Amino acid sequence: MKSATLLLCPIWLILLSASCSPVNQKKGENPYNLDLVQTKEVYSALVAQNPNNRMVDLEKAIPGITLDIRYATVNNFTGKVIYTEPKAFARKPVADALKKVQDSLATHHLALKIYDAYRPYAASLTFYKVYPDTSFVADPKKGSRHNRGCAIDLTLIELQSGKEIPMPSTFDDFTARAHPDYPNLPDTVLANRKFLFGIMEHFGFKHILSEWWHFDYNGWSGYKLMDLPFEDLKRDI
Repeated sequence: MKSATLLLCPIWLILLSASCSPVNQKKGENPYNLDLVQTKEVYSALVAQNPNNRMVDLEKAIPGITLDIRYATVNNFTGKVIYTEPKAFARKPVADALKKVQDSLATHHLALKIYDAYRPYAASLTFYKVYPDTSFVADPKKGSRHNRGCAIDLTLIELQSGKEIPMPSTFDDFTARAHPDYPNLPDTVLANRKFLFGIMEHFGFKHILSEWWHFDYNGWSGYKLMDLPFEDLKRDI
C-alpha cells in the first residue's frame, strides 16, 4: 500500500516540498580551498582575539529594524529556500554603523529594510551554480563580502507606513537598472538613490558597481570568510 500511495502523489506536491526546503551544501564543502571559518571553535577563538569579529543579530542590535530576508523564502532569483530562517547577522562594527544609519534616517522619517546580511559560503556556492555570472553573483573562487559579515543588501522605507520608497529597481534585478549610475530614471528615484548612497557612505559604507542595494563596510578585507550556519551564530549570542 505504501508504494501505491507514493505513485499517486502529485508531482507538483513533490516539487513544492523540494523548493520550500532549505538548500544545503555538503558540510565543509570548500572546492577552491579558501581560508574559511567552518567551525564554531575557530570562530569563538577569533572573537576572543578581537571582539569586533563577533557576529551580531541585527534585530537585537537595532530594535525595530525591518527584515525582508528573501533567501529564507522562494521569492528570490534561485526560486529556492536557501536560508534555514529569516535572520540577519553582521560583524559588530557593521551592526554599530547600521544603528547610526537607522537613527539618522529617523530624523528624515525613514528607516532601513534589510534584504540580506551575513551569507554562509555554502549559499554563495549555490548562487553561482544557479547564476554563474560574476557581474551580479560573487565568484566562489574568491568568496563574497557577505561571507565576511561585512556586506548588507538594503533599501529605505517610510518610517510610519513601512512602505518602500521608489528606487531604480527591485532587489536582485540583474539588469542595467540595478547599476548605481543608471541614468534613465525619474528625478524622484534619482534623488532617493543619491540620498541612500550619501547616508550610507557617511557612516562607513560603499556601494558596488552593479547593485544599488549592496553596501560593503570599510575594512571588510580584515575579516575572514565564514561558512557557519545561522544556528551556530544564534547560540553564540
